[in-house]
Amino acid sequence: MDETSVGWIAAIIIGGLAGWIASAVMNSNTGVFLNIILGIIGAAIASFLFGLLGVSFGGWIGYLVAGVVGACILIWGSRAVSSKGR
Repeated sequence: MDETSVGWIAAIIIGGLAGWIASAVMNSNTGVFLNIILGIIGAAIASFLFGLLGVSFGGWIGYLVAGVVGACILIWGSRAVSSKGR
């Protein structure tokens, strides 16, 4: 098994942790399921954005950092969209 790869179960666990951290940082009241979704999708988005800048993370810690950053971006984006509708 490659050291830089993260399996599905690990992605769910780390994604949930990343989503929870981002939820606490952004003062958002989301549930466990949404935290997992935010963390996993956030990690994919942040990994893509960091890749454009030439920065790459590997392993569990890198996935966690990317997940937190990406989830914060998603929370910020959803707040920006919902506030424009008011």
